[in-house]
This record gives sequence, structure tokens and C-alpha cells, in this order.
Amino acid sequence: MEGIEEPDKPWLGPFKIIVGMFLVLLIVVMIIPSYTIKLDPEPSQIPTIQEVLPQNFEIKKIDSDDLKEFVTPTDPNIKQIATKISTLSCDGNKICQAKALYYFVRDNIEYVADPVNKEYWESGIEVMNSGGGDCESGSFLLASLEESIGVDSELVLITGHAYLRIKLPEAVKKYKLNNDWVYLDWTCKTCKFGEIPWQSMKESAKYIEVP
Repeated sequence: MEGIEEPDKPWLGPFKIIVGMFLVLLIVVMIIPSYTIKLDPEPSQIPTIQEVLPQNFEIKKIDSDDLKEFVTPTDPNIKQIATKISTLSCDGNKICQAKALYYFVRDNIEYVADPVNKEYWESGIEVMNSGGGDCESGSFLLASLEESIGVDSELVLITGHAYLRIKLPEAVKKYKLNNDWVYLDWTCKTCKFGEIPWQSMKESAKYIEVP
């Protein structure tokens, strides 16, 4: 009836606050995953060796005592392999491509020890052809692939072992140590991108910059 006031509804105040907070939370939940994916993209797939190995390629044996000679980013076969892995796995993002190359080597290359009391090094294309190699040879392959797409790499040598580190300023903080370096050990089959066994981190290391 005209002139009759509606009673106050004290519960409306808290209700409006709760609804408002829910809407804000919903917006945050929708935005954060998209933002995270942009900063830290994952490869959509990791191809097999058979999918990326060029046909009728030629293996050039390297006879050298210099580790750096076995990292061959300008080898047309290596460049073709790295490009194919990157294009099959990613959409042009450099972080995604660096991850894809690491996971490719980790998942496709088997660790095979050298002969007793004899060091035997293989180039990246040799490792691709055989599907296996020791820690140095696999690291040569990974360094060659990373360098061929413009990712600065260094071999990391510790007592009885070798792995790799790459300079990737674009990567999110959780992956990086020591001035934007991301450490990669392809022989650790359970290690994700940027993870290496804690025993390796305790060792005194020698770093070798590669071409």
C-alpha cells in the first residue's frame, strides 16, 4: 500500500560483498592461467627421432681432443632437426622451443657408457643416428640443438659427469640460477626442464662455452 515502507534487509550488505568477492575471484582464476601459459608455455608434443631425422644424411667423423669441436650448431642436419622439433612442438615461443629440445633429447636418447678406461666422444648427428651415447655425447647433441636456434649454451663438467646449462633470460624465475642460466641434465629421465640431481649441484664445476 502507498506510504508503507519496505523493511530493512540487513543480510543484503554481506550478501553483496560475498557476490562481489566471488566475481573478482572468478576473473582472477580466468586471467592467471592464460597469463601463466604465455610466460611459461609447454611443448604440445615431443617427436621421435624417426620423425625428425633427415633422410640420406652424411655423418662426418670428428677427430679432435677439443670438446667444443663436437658441438655443431651450423651442421645443416642439426639445424633441420632443431627446426623440425621446434615447429612440431611449439608456436614460435623461444622458451617452449628450448624446453622441446631438452625433452626431445631426454626422452629419445639412451644413456650408453663408454668403453672401460677409454673416453669416446660423438657429435650430435652421430648420437641421433645411433639413438644413444654417454653424458658428454648427449650433451653435445643438446648443446648443438639449442645453439642452432640461438640459445647460448655451456657444457658443465663435474667429476665423472657432464651436463648443460643454457642462458634464457626470458624464462620464469623458477628455472633460473646464477644470472639467467637454466641447468639441464638429459641423463636424468625424471628431471623436468631446469631440474638436475641435487648431487650434481654440490660438485665443483667447470664451464665450457661452446660455439
